[in-house]
Amino acid sequence: QVQLAESGGDLVQPGGSLRLSCAASGFTFGNYPMSWFRQAPGKERELVGAIADNGGGTNYDDSVKGRFIISRDNVKNTMYLQMNSLKPEDTAVYYCTVRVENRRFWGQGTQVTVSS
Repeated sequence: QVQLAESGGDLVQPGGSLRLSCAASGFTFGNYPMSWFRQAPGKERELVGAIADNGGGTNYDDSVKGRFIISRDNVKNTMYLQMNSLKPEDTAVYYCTVRVENRRFWGQGTQVTVSS
């Protein structure tokens, strides 16, 4: 079955950097686009960005454009989210997600807290 597992969340100071990972299994990873979402306390889950199946294209929400970079390793079946110049408003639980055969799957999420 499809499984997604995020890791790398932590407490970081404003202006700092963090890299999240999403390890995938149970499907042919390299055949599917992947996405990162986040959900801050009291807010709806929102799209952070997405990456094409072959890693050849990415898109980002305006709030993270120029600061966050999504990449993937189709040999390791892992997607990454490099987060730079972090701001307190980036504090959220970060989720990776994939849509396989008309069903969307989510990981359990990893907490990112940006605070001094």
